[in-house]
Amino acid sequence: MATTKQNVARNVTTGNGAENSSSRIGVMKTYKLYIDGKFPRTESGRYSIFTDAKGHSIANVCVASRKDFRESVVAARKAQPGWAAASAYNKGQIVYRIAEMLEGRRDQFVAELMHQGLSSAAAELEVNTAVDRLVYYAGWSDKYQQVFSAVNPVASSHFNFSLPEPMGIVAAIAPESNGLAGLVSVIAPAVVGGNTVIVLASEKFPLTAITFAEVLHTSDLPAGVVNILTGTQKELASYFSNHMDVNACIYAGTNQVAMKSMEENAALNVKRPYFYGKTNWLSEDAQSPYRIMDLQETKTTWHPIGQ
Repeated sequence: MATTKQNVARNVTTGNGAENSSSRIGVMKTYKLYIDGKFPRTESGRYSIFTDAKGHSIANVCVASRKDFRESVVAARKAQPGWAAASAYNKGQIVYRIAEMLEGRRDQFVAELMHQGLSSAAAELEVNTAVDRLVYYAGWSDKYQQVFSAVNPVASSHFNFSLPEPMGIVAAIAPESNGLAGLVSVIAPAVVGGNTVIVLASEKFPLTAITFAEVLHTSDLPAGVVNILTGTQKELASYFSNHMDVNACIYAGTNQVAMKSMEENAALNVKRPYFYGKTNWLSEDAQSPYRIMDLQETKTTWHPIGQ
């Protein structure tokens, strides 16, 4: 997006010492990436200028590169064993804490969504949905293993147990339509299940993604568990599905060419692809314990009994 020209003027001081705010040039926020619990600028140095519905420049948004994605994978792999080893109860506490903090900053998120073109009612609905979705998955954190584990009948003298375990690293392309609720709906089931995540935020609504990263950063979530990139699907989508250290990939779009490419790339190391393009992210249909199970492997253990 092209930068709009601005007239540069010195602040004018009135007779009573107050500054004339109408002549002041505002400082636009730079929305950086979120990798390994830090907020780096993209290594490429590229950024786009985000404009509101009226064409006003309101923010600088980093454009992530392939190297940024690779560094996110390294951070996610480093964090994954420790996160998977955390108790289910503790993971649920942390996700619930994220919901609490998002609720405490709801006015900021509503305002930011409105800057990106949503009405007041639509913005409030999206923030409410995001908070409720986090609470929903926090509640499932210490329950899904009991529901989906099994003791299996066998003919031999053995106990046979099956239980879900996290896949590892999940690379996800978030929905374009809902910059906050869609992002949360992709991240929450993955992390509750013990996975770590790299997610590409919505190109249309990128601002709330990095502000949400600020919420994650000040919560109890360990560094590297969630990594958020901003940029273009056209440039980054193939890296999300062909990286050999990624265990599963999610595409929440409807582009048929992109879906076919992801399926082909996923076959390179037999990673599991999921496509959620037809989901209404503001409805209850977008939440389910089966979304947690999509990103689990079933481990079966045999134990001999008797003589």
